[in-house]
Amino acid sequence: MAGGGNFMHRVISYVVNELVVDRLANSPAFQRFAVRTSKRIEDISSIAEKKRQELAEQMKEISKNMESKN
Repeated sequence: MAGGGNFMHRVISYVVNELVVDRLANSPAFQRFAVRTSKRIEDISSIAEKKRQELAEQMKEISKNMESKN
């Protein structure tokens, strides 16, 4: 009995997921949200990469300064 219930749950879950995905895929509002979110994530990733590079440069400078003092 539990196996049959589990199967039905999976079927219903699949159907609901397909309906939700289909509706979202065809929703202009959701598409705008997805594009804005994607752009924001790209921007944040770009800023994080720049900061990482700046930090790496600062660490090189600190390391050079420490070596020249010794």
